[in-house]
Amino acid sequence: MPDLPDSWPYWIAGAIALFWFVGAYNRLMRLRSSALNAYAVLDAALVRQLDFVLARAAQDGQEPPAPEQSAAASLQAAANQLSTLLAATRLRPLEPKSIAAMSTAMHVMLTAWQSLHPDAVVSFDADGTLSRPATLEDHAEGAEVSLPIAWPEPSAAAEMARGHFNAAVAEYNAAIAVFPALLVAWIMQLRPAAPLR
Repeated sequence: MPDLPDSWPYWIAGAIALFWFVGAYNRLMRLRSSALNAYAVLDAALVRQLDFVLARAAQDGQEPPAPEQSAAASLQAAANQLSTLLAATRLRPLEPKSIAAMSTAMHVMLTAWQSLHPDAVVSFDADGTLSRPATLEDHAEGAEVSLPIAWPEPSAAAEMARGHFNAAVAEYNAAIAVFPALLVAWIMQLRPAAPLR
């Protein structure tokens, strides 16, 4: 029986490393796809909120009293800015700068809405239940707190979609931060994503 070549152990180690790399890459791509799918649902929920705000702003803009004209104009401008940033973020939804800009525009629009319609906002928890104000003593010092957002449209869809997106982003970011997968992420240039605050 002929002797095995000396290079066999290297070929076996190389094959194992290749299979491990492909498996780790596929896992990261599944998590990334999950975050992208969660963003698509979030985008649809935000578009519904935006449509609700724009329809209400159009009704209010027909004959507003003089002091409310500037508030209605601010709301219209903020909604238009959010619409523009939503369209831009769809191209690269996991890019932190895009999400940060969209988050800022969203909060500006929500603030403008609350100043114009203070009684027409509803706040939900991520599971869809109505939210109650939480005391800060409930959270450990330094812990990151994701407070519910008060939405114009009385629907829990936007807050639930935001919760799912943030959870998918957290899982993806945790996966690319661990040592063996960190090498795959570095080689394939996979960057951490940002949640929507």
